Amino acid sequence: MTAFDGILFSEVVSTVFYTFFGLALLLACWWLIELVTPFSLRKELEEDQNTAIAIVMGALFLSLAIIIAAILRV
Repeated sequence: MTAFDGILFSEVVSTVFYTFFGLALLLACWWLIELVTPFSLRKELEEDQNTAIAIVMGALFLSLAIIIAAILRV
């Protein structure tokens, strides 16, 4: 008996699918936030190096990742 005997192909496929689904949701959220804000987040983060916006965006994406993981686990 090997270590891979208990792994089903359907579990691997669903894991890959939900991984890409979660990434797509995160990208959609980034696009929506970029659309709603009156300034360019990319310019603020890259050129102006606004640390406050970087911290807020990082916390936002962490919270979105936790919510998406909780939804996909059900």
